[in-house]
Amino acid sequence: MDTIAAVATGAGVSAIGVLRVSGPAAIAAAEAVFRPRDGRPLSAHAPRVLVRGALLGPEGETVDDCLAVFFPAPHSYTGEDSAEFHCHGSPIVLRLGLQALFAQGARQAGPGEFTRQAFLNGKLDLTEAEAVMDLIDAESAAAAKNALSQLGGSLRRMAEGVRDVLVDIASRFYAVVDYPDEDIEDIHPREIETALRTADGTLTKLLASFQRGQVLRAGVPAAILGRPNAGKSSLLNALLGYDRAIVTDIPGTTRDTVEEKCCLGGVLLRLIDTAGLRETEDAVERLGTERSRRAAEDAGLVLALVDGSRPFTPEDAAILRLAAGKERWLLLLTKADLPQKAVLPELASLPGTAPAAVLSVSARTGEGIPALEAAVAALFPQGEAETGSLLTNPRQADAVGRALDAVRRAEESLSLGMTPDVILTDAEEALSALGELTGATAREEIVSAIFSRFCVGK
Repeated sequence: MDTIAAVATGAGVSAIGVLRVSGPAAIAAAEAVFRPRDGRPLSAHAPRVLVRGALLGPEGETVDDCLAVFFPAPHSYTGEDSAEFHCHGSPIVLRLGLQALFAQGARQAGPGEFTRQAFLNGKLDLTEAEAVMDLIDAESAAAAKNALSQLGGSLRRMAEGVRDVLVDIASRFYAVVDYPDEDIEDIHPREIETALRTADGTLTKLLASFQRGQVLRAGVPAAILGRPNAGKSSLLNALLGYDRAIVTDIPGTTRDTVEEKCCLGGVLLRLIDTAGLRETEDAVERLGTERSRRAAEDAGLVLALVDGSRPFTPEDAAILRLAAGKERWLLLLTKADLPQKAVLPELASLPGTAPAAVLSVSARTGEGIPALEAAVAALFPQGEAETGSLLTNPRQADAVGRALDAVRRAEESLSLGMTPDVILTDAEEALSALGELTGATAREEIVSAIFSRFCVGK
């Protein structure tokens, strides 16, 4: 088994930089490149306690005054002997310290290799390992909370609850078949029905959480639609808190879609500022309007903007009809800081869904922005009680979906009076799918794909 080392903090200059080393020779390598101030070897100090000393470079020269800590196996992140150096965040210092560890026999860790070792050593299951990266990538408080809960094993525990139910069915069936002379009570069909119904309910709830999990992790694509100069770019800039899009009084300034992420009402939105929708002879602007329509088609939320300071136009009506084709949309009357002239038509007559809310907003003064946040939060409720049990990626949803299908086949077989061995086959298929969810039976290529998206040093 190799000893691996890497810089565990981001590239570039920072206040603090961390070097991490793990493996059978980790503590020996750490002692070779670190000189504690009190003269005692690092391993003579208490584990998991920071020790001040000098970090040595590949030639034995002092390169930093830093802190070191070691973690004896199995009480470490990876489950192996590990050590860390908390240095000043100079890229040169970190590179020299890493080279010194390489000179002691360590090799460069690959992406996610520390976490992969934690998985292989039983410190984490696959759902917890994926939660590590979800926590690093989290762009909202809700996403971070869900990832942290999964890192604590919330999703694993739900899967284990279903697994225990199915294992009980399978083990009792095998006991009756394998030991016919023993006085082992056969499982009553009613017990099997109850167990399968319990498993079905849990898996159904899990699978239904996937859409919300995707919203937490990737955000909601939110298209900002409106005719030229309706205030789309101004709203984008106001929500982001900086000037991302060019704003002028000239209609048609935005020729292409501009996408940025923004947390609004606790919901991560992928805001898409689109070109103004109108009939035009300009070939470039026409391409922009086509992209705007495609963005609206793909959006999970549409913000339809009408310039409240100008009379309502047929172009505005066309935009509202386009927005009404979506399940979730909000109608925003912009430029609320100016005298209002727009008179809205009867919205109930729109062919499609009515807006979830009609709000007056001003990008200049911030009027209406709190109401917009509240409206977005209402459209995408966080579901506080369920946080931590949301499926956040297609791999998890696929495994849970296959387990649910197998359980439902078993329920159908039971209702048709099939023999127990038929039900057992489906129960074992469900167990196999749950094993892929947690990593107990995951194939090597699945494991490799999961850890390939990790950053080096984690």
